Amino acid sequence: MSQQDVRAFLEDYRRRYPEDVLIIEEPVSRVQGVTALVMELEATGRRPILVCTQVDGLATTVVTNLFASRERIARLLGTTVGSLHEAYVAASAAAVSPRLVDSGPALDVHEEGERVDLARLPMLTHFAQDRGPYLTSAIVIVEGEEEGTGNASYHRATVSSKTTLATSLHSRGHLWRHLAAARDRAKTLGVAVVIGGHPLFMLAAAARVGMGIDERAIAGGLFGQPLEVVATPRFGIRVPASADIVLEGVIDPERNAEEGPFGEFSGYATSRSTNNVIEVSSILRRHDPILVDVVSGNAPDHLNLGRVPRESEMAMKLRERFPDVVRLEYPASGTHFHCYVAVRPGVPGMAKQIALALLGWDPYLKLVVAVDDDVDVSRDEDVLWAIATRFQADRDTFVVAGLPGSMLDPSSEGGATSRLGIDATRAPGFDAERVTLSDAAMAEAHAILAAQGIGLESRA
Repeated sequence: MSQQDVRAFLEDYRRRYPEDVLIIEEPVSRVQGVTALVMELEATGRRPILVCTQVDGLATTVVTNLFASRERIARLLGTTVGSLHEAYVAASAAAVSPRLVDSGPALDVHEEGERVDLARLPMLTHFAQDRGPYLTSAIVIVEGEEEGTGNASYHRATVSSKTTLATSLHSRGHLWRHLAAARDRAKTLGVAVVIGGHPLFMLAAAARVGMGIDERAIAGGLFGQPLEVVATPRFGIRVPASADIVLEGVIDPERNAEEGPFGEFSGYATSRSTNNVIEVSSILRRHDPILVDVVSGNAPDHLNLGRVPRESEMAMKLRERFPDVVRLEYPASGTHFHCYVAVRPGVPGMAKQIALALLGWDPYLKLVVAVDDDVDVSRDEDVLWAIATRFQADRDTFVVAGLPGSMLDPSSEGGATSRLGIDATRAPGFDAERVTLSDAAMAEAHAILAAQGIGLESRA
C-alpha cells in the first residue's frame, strides 16, 4: 500500500494514536447523522478522526474530522503545535513536481457514457438547511497552459442531474481565472474532481500560493517525496494515483445551475454562489472506495483545513517584516474573520502597525487583536482578558472602511467590509503586575491530581 494512500495513513495513525480514532459500527444516517456525531463529540472536548462503517444508503465507509485537531495536523507534519506554522512553510517551500506513474488504484474502475450516474456517488447532507447531499472534500484540478502551472482548489458541489454537478467558485481564485481564460478562447475548461484523499494532499490543496504554483508540487513538499499521479483518460489531468474517486469532465463558462443553500464556514447557510456546472464524462474509482469527508459549516475540521495554511503564510510574512511577532492564531470563534497576534514589547505603535499589515494582507480579516507575548492567543478568554485590562477604546482602535472582503460574510454588502484593529498591548507606563504561580506550586498540584487519577494537559 502506497504511503500516499489514506488507508496507509489511517492504519499507521490508529496504531500510534488509538485514542484519537473513533470507529462507529452502528448505523448512522447520511442526513445530518455524521455531522451530529462530530458536534456531540466536540461539545465534550473531543475531536477524534471519525470512521463510520455503516452510513445508511452508502456502500462506502465514511472517514471525517481529519483536520479537527491542530495536534493531529502537527503530527502529520512531524512537529508540535507550537512549531506548526514553521513546519508547514518549510515543507511547502520544499515543493517537488509530481511523478507520473502508469497505473494506480484510482484507475481500477472506469465508467463513462451511459454508465455515468452521479446519484450513486457517496455524499452526505451535513446540515438541516443544506439543499441536499454535498461533496465537501471536492478538489478540482485543472492543468495550466505551461508545465507546472496547474491548480488544485476546493469547491463545494451537489448533484444537479445524472451527469452534472452544480458548484460554486465562490473564492473567485485561480480556478475562476482559468475559467475566464477558457471563456476568452470560447472553450470549455477540462477538469478533474478528486474526492478526498490522503490528508497531506488535502492540506496542500488548501495552500495559499500564487497563480502558477501547482498545489500538487506543494503536496510533494509535505510528503517529502513527489506526489504519485496518473493521467485521466480524456484530458490527461494528473490526479493522485491512490485517489478513491475521480470525476473527469468540463466546466462550460456559459452554463449555470442553481445550488445552495449550503452551510458555510461562517456558520450560516448561504445561497451566494457562482452557480457553475461541471459536466462529468467519466468516473474513475477504486474497487473499494471510501468517502473522505470534510465536516462543513464552522466545524473545526472545515476551519482548520483552510486556517492552518492561511495562518502559516501570514506568520511567516509578519516575522520577516516584524521580528517581534511571537505567535498568531485565527480563533475558531471568528471563523476566518478574526486574528489574534502576540507581540514582544518594543517600539510604541508597533502593535498597531502589525495589525494594519494583517488587515491589508488578508482580505478575509475583519478584526485583528494585538496582545503582549504573555497572552495565550490560542485561548479566547485570555485575549478577552487582555482587552478588558490593557485596552482603551479612544486610543487603541482604528477602523478602515469600504474594503473588499469575503462574499460569504453575511454582514457584508456585496462583499464590501470594514476592518477593525485593536491594540490590547500594555501602553507605556503600564505598571500593573500580573498574578502568577510558581513552577513548584504547579508541579505539586499536577502530582496531587495525578494521584487522584486526574490527568491534566499542559497549556504550553
